Amino acid sequence: MKALIQRVTEASVVIDGETVARMGRGLLVLLGIRHEDGEQDVLWLARKLPQLRIFEDDAGAMNRSLEDVGGAVIVVSQFTLYADARHGNRPGFAAAARPGQAEPLYDSLVTHLRARLGPERVGSGRFGAEMQVRLVNDGPVTIELESRGSGTSRA
Repeated sequence: MKALIQRVTEASVVIDGETVARMGRGLLVLLGIRHEDGEQDVLWLARKLPQLRIFEDDAGAMNRSLEDVGGAVIVVSQFTLYADARHGNRPGFAAAARPGQAEPLYDSLVTHLRARLGPERVGSGRFGAEMQVRLVNDGPVTIELESRGSGTSRA
């Protein structure tokens, strides 16, 4: 499971002209899911995201978490994070999980984050929908996390 995390001052998701998620300060998380991913990857990410210390403290050091600053999060499904464009000019997506496997894991992550942070602080896109994602990246700060299921060990 791969999460591309952007620290933002604001973000929103629009589908067919309707804003389905909007937030101020927090994290915009683009989520890619692979065949090897499972619920253990969801649980790891659901614990990691709220505690990731990428917000500045009073001294200007990245030492505060989403929980510390009372920020929000929007999670957007992004299978293209597993694009492979090493050969030819058209990317392949063989590493990305099929919707039948990926959607329940995506929904599970959103559910776990809502349970931890509160439903009012966790927004999401719509799995499989064409979306316009708007954001103001703060810093800019963008961090990639991968769970063990994606081949990266967890600490």
